Amino acid sequence: MEFTAKQIADLIGGKVEGNENATVHTFAKIEEGAEGAISFLSNPKYTQHIYDTKSSIVLVNNDLQLEHPVKTTLIRVENAYECVAKLMQLYASTLPRKKGISERACISESAKIGEDCYVGAFAVIGDNAVIGDRCVIYPNTVIGDKVQMGDDCNIYANVTIYERCKLGNNVTIHSGSVIGADGFGFAPNTEGYNKIPQLGIVCIEDDVEIGANTCIDRSTMGQTIIHKGVKLDNLIQVAHNVEIGENTVMSAQVGIAGSTKIGSWCMFGGQVGLAGHIHIGDKTFLGAQSGVPGNIKGNETLIGTPPMEPKAYFKSQAVFRKLPDMYKQLNELAKEVKALKGE
Repeated sequence: MEFTAKQIADLIGGKVEGNENATVHTFAKIEEGAEGAISFLSNPKYTQHIYDTKSSIVLVNNDLQLEHPVKTTLIRVENAYECVAKLMQLYASTLPRKKGISERACISESAKIGEDCYVGAFAVIGDNAVIGDRCVIYPNTVIGDKVQMGDDCNIYANVTIYERCKLGNNVTIHSGSVIGADGFGFAPNTEGYNKIPQLGIVCIEDDVEIGANTCIDRSTMGQTIIHKGVKLDNLIQVAHNVEIGENTVMSAQVGIAGSTKIGSWCMFGGQVGLAGHIHIGDKTFLGAQSGVPGNIKGNETLIGTPPMEPKAYFKSQAVFRKLPDMYKQLNELAKEVKALKGE
């Protein structure tokens, strides 16, 4: 399918500069542009590419100031990044969806599969599982007994969803993820450790996306809860009885210990670690590799271990680099004081 610059501008509320009849049929990064492609520019680091890109159309922010004329057609919008995401979502919605049940899938007779679903080869769906309409379950995925899944879910290859877990509508889980494995619960005794049975479940609400090889453990009792709109990157560990608030996002390798409660609209950078049994308030922003040992009230931007305001953190790091020299100077001063005292 092809779209003109005018059609795109009308769709996203933009203003065309150049040929409003320029057409595109694909997407490309601005530095790798090609004829018939649409690109976007939102990061100032890539501004130089606007002058030589071969893309037919480029989305730019309204406040972009050009130093030279450009060959491409521009569409000015309030937020180019947000608009290109909207266009890509629209494009993805036009792509054909997989449908049908593979003869090589293993589906329990007591399972219920909704309309227009796809179940790939060697996928397993357990006893009394309920799958909603228009769900896509890729090969080698295992859906355990009594799992409940809403409509329009996408479960990629090699995902495992343990028994009794619940998924809402429009949930996406990428390959290799495990939902509902046992939480890490062991009671020490004189001979080793007694396993504490993990009797709860994982509950994932609507519009959640979970990256590849992420693990979300079932609760000891009750539920581990991932609320509506949460986005988790690859390689994240969510321990038992954790609760993650609506629209919170986390980058790769975040680790959350058991029974921690995280508020809504939080953003965690890569490799953030949170201790167990703490509370993180709404709109907490944690920089990469922050280590969090205690509660955070919310509405804060923090970094480091323990987390502190960015300005204080970077000042501390500047002092930290000077510690070896400061230590040497301190020893020299100590020797001088002893000499002055005649010791």
